[in-house]
Amino acid sequence: MACNDCDSSVFRQKIGRCKRCMLMLTALCILGWPLWYLLFSEQITSVASLALLLFCFAWTGLLALHLLVWAWRTLWGREHQ
Repeated sequence: MACNDCDSSVFRQKIGRCKRCMLMLTALCILGWPLWYLLFSEQITSVASLALLLFCFAWTGLLALHLLVWAWRTLWGREHQ
C-alpha cells in the first residue's frame, strides 16, 4: 500500500516525500535513456524515438523536481507548509 503522503490527493504534499515514486522514476530514467540511445539515437525523427525521448525527459524532469523539493525541505526544514 501507499505511504500516508501518497494517499493524499494534493500534489504539493506528495512531491519530494514519496520514496517509492522517486525510486520508480530513478529506475525509469536508468532504463529509458540507455534504451533510447541504443535503439533510436540514429533515427531521431521516428515516432517511437520521439515518444521515448518525450517520456525520458518527463521522467527526468519529475525526478529532478522531487529531488529539488526534497533537498529544500531537508535543508531548510520546511516540512509542514
